[in-house]
Amino acid sequence: MRPLSIKDVAHASGVSIATVSRVINENPSVKEDNRKKVLEVVKKLNFKPSLVARRLAKRKLLDVIALVIPRYEGVFYSFYVLELIRGIGTLCEALKLDLLLHLTDSKSSLNLSGIGGIIFADIIGNMHQLSDALRFEIPTVVINHTLEDKRASCISIDNKGGAAQAVDYLVALGHRRIAHIAGDLVTQAAQLRLEGYRIALEKNKLPYIEDYVIKTDYSRAQARQAAKELLKLKSPPTAIFVASDSMALELISVATELNKEIPRDFSVIGFDDNPMGLYAPVALTTVRQPLVKMAQESVKFLNNLMRAQIKKNIKLVLPCELVIRQSCSSISKS
Repeated sequence: MRPLSIKDVAHASGVSIATVSRVINENPSVKEDNRKKVLEVVKKLNFKPSLVARRLAKRKLLDVIALVIPRYEGVFYSFYVLELIRGIGTLCEALKLDLLLHLTDSKSSLNLSGIGGIIFADIIGNMHQLSDALRFEIPTVVINHTLEDKRASCISIDNKGGAAQAVDYLVALGHRRIAHIAGDLVTQAAQLRLEGYRIALEKNKLPYIEDYVIKTDYSRAQARQAAKELLKLKSPPTAIFVASDSMALELISVATELNKEIPRDFSVIGFDDNPMGLYAPVALTTVRQPLVKMAQESVKFLNNLMRAQIKKNIKLVLPCELVIRQSCSSISKS
């Protein structure tokens, strides 16, 4: 007869292997009812885990975190993803944590064994993966997406406020025909930037014009098409707020090809503060989002969750900052 394993205890308890491991290693993050179920099965089966295995498991669970990034085309060319990996990787090294990178589509399941905690880089069609992590009681932090679920900690950026700040600035320069090239609305960030744009128009008593809003998938190809559509309108915008710097840079390229000069012919504001914006034909005015700070705060909080130094979840929203450069001018000068 084979010896009992942790899998047998998990099956008999109706919980995950990770939950059993946490109970055995006296991790206080486990729900009390699950703890009782596991301990009853351990007693009933007379299960005796190896002391060496317990020590290894305890060390491993507290030292390994996973970063889950939804997979999409061009993911490793994404300024957002590269900044997250830089911020999370740097702090993991400082805290002596091992980092596992999971590129995942919305259909796959995650291998949660041996993971002490998880950071979700966003929630884009992969809510079931987050639900699994929470059900198995793995310490979890979601970034760049705010959830109503009180079981999950969220650290995000004030996308709505940043967008409104950009539009307010254009209005202050005298612009009244302000367009928006939106990002992929499957992402919460793009939705909130569009909402911030609408709120700022309403606050400044400007109409929301459907022809002035073009929705894209964040790609430069669709940004190029959006730019052409806006610039050929009978009454083209005098300013365009773009949901990302990479798309704003594509807009500037299109303008150059059409012999238009920025900001003389129209003003442009991006969103990100991608360093590439400094090397455009005109330095790009943009909304700076604190990506590295968001990334590092997520690691700090997750590390404390894994070690049960804190037990309450948080909903943290970090402010954005408008960075004024040369791609905008007052309407009287444009």
